[in-house]
Amino acid sequence: MLRWQWAVLPVLAGAVVVLYLFNPSAGGFPACPFRSLTGLLCPGCGSQRAIHELLHGHIGAAFGYNALLVVSIPFLALHVAWGRLLKAVRPLSSYNLVVLIWAVAILGWGVLRNT
Repeated sequence: MLRWQWAVLPVLAGAVVVLYLFNPSAGGFPACPFRSLTGLLCPGCGSQRAIHELLHGHIGAAFGYNALLVVSIPFLALHVAWGRLLKAVRPLSSYNLVVLIWAVAILGWGVLRNT
């Protein structure tokens, strides 16, 4: 593991603890700048609340806040497994088709949730 990755782990762990302890629905977390400017939901809107619900085992509630995030978690796990456990020569993100599929999914989700 690279040195900068070790520095990110405590920050990530701290963020998980904060999201576990404090409910973003109750306020106190930063608002989405895209939503503040346009009034539309971005593809990531609801992610903090979804992660909070996932950490408490409420998958249905998390899905209601941001379905793309919930559906993406197994694929993220696959991506990590591909690169780390299987010792792949190239990470999945180096394949143009994988990047294209993710880009279309994120953009499509952003449009779908605002219609």
